[in-house]
Amino acid sequence: MLSRLIQTLIGAVLAIGLLFGAGVAMARYFMTRLTTLPPRPTFSEETVASALPEDTGAVADATEAPSDSQSVITPEPVPVDTADAYQARVIQPIGLILRQGPDSSTTQLGGIDYNDELTVLSESDNGEWIQVRLLGSEVTGWVKAGNTEPVN
Repeated sequence: MLSRLIQTLIGAVLAIGLLFGAGVAMARYFMTRLTTLPPRPTFSEETVASALPEDTGAVADATEAPSDSQSVITPEPVPVDTADAYQARVIQPIGLILRQGPDSSTTQLGGIDYNDELTVLSESDNGEWIQVRLLGSEVTGWVKAGNTEPVN
């Protein structure tokens, strides 16, 4: 009779231990899955991957031919006075959208990833936008001001 009670207690303790261990394992699994950033989405408007450096996280595939509804934008190099230019890096964790002009309604040229370096060329008249050139390329565009910091 006493051995039967001991077997029941040991079985209950083992069952509780197994349930607790399985719960901890599942919690750790879901915590690591939820803390991993998802891949960056691709949008049909961003088709300038061939003009952007590969490490900028360009989202469009340069080997794909554009469909009839989208066209590849190949920005011309813009001559800019580089006397006041300086190197900076992106501090916005989600990256920046590179635009053709200093306005949210202008064409998107692509994206710039967090911590990527670029050259700041000028500032818009109202100070809300800065003109930048991607390092290693001649792609020039505009991004929202306040999302970069100078590199020493």
